[in-house]
Amino acid sequence: MKKPRPLSERELYLIELYSNCQLGMTPQQFYAKWDVTHEIIAWICSRSLSTVRFWFVMGKNHRPPQPHDLRNLALMDFLLEHFEEIPEEWRNLLCLSVKRQEGK
Repeated sequence: MKKPRPLSERELYLIELYSNCQLGMTPQQFYAKWDVTHEIIAWICSRSLSTVRFWFVMGKNHRPPQPHDLRNLALMDFLLEHFEEIPEEWRNLLCLSVKRQEGK
């Protein structure tokens, strides 16, 4: 069994930067920018369709998305904008080079 790699000052600094990053995009911003449905937003955020619908309603039934939902949408927006610029090796690491399943 391999011993875990210790964290250097550099890695600790990167973790700090990532942890303090306020990267986020609201469902409304994503919906306005991309021709998507609530179903697609639910898929991106690993949420139920009813949860996503509550993000879009006003009034007492409104439920705000969680910070990780905002981050997922911002990351998806980044990938949609910059996919071709991402080297294939990185795409493989990010699970972005998986062959499409038939019918999708």
